[in-house]
Amino acid sequence: MDLTEFIIRLLLSAGAVFLSAKLLSGVKVESYGQAIVVAIVLGLINAVVKPILVFLTIPITIITLGLFLLVINALMIMLVDKILKGFSVKSFWWAFFFSIILSVLNAILQSLF
Repeated sequence: MDLTEFIIRLLLSAGAVFLSAKLLSGVKVESYGQAIVVAIVLGLINAVVKPILVFLTIPITIITLGLFLLVINALMIMLVDKILKGFSVKSFWWAFFFSIILSVLNAILQSLF
């Protein structure tokens, strides 16, 4: 992946974060610039923390047929909420729905571009 492709993917992810926050009243992003920061931090957390959590929760993930991964995604979003000031999520359930909408929007945007 070259730098141009990375920047395009980052901007698309930030757009998905911004749009997802606009769709849900329980999630707030101050600006598009802050959405870029959220996309970067969420990407870093997903690259570092999420694999560890996924590994540690393999038994429950198998029992729930993978649905527990949605809980892990919501927890990653709540962690970003605690780290960043311009991004807020009211509760676990808002983070849960935000993660679902964000995943769908990211998939659509990445496939279009």
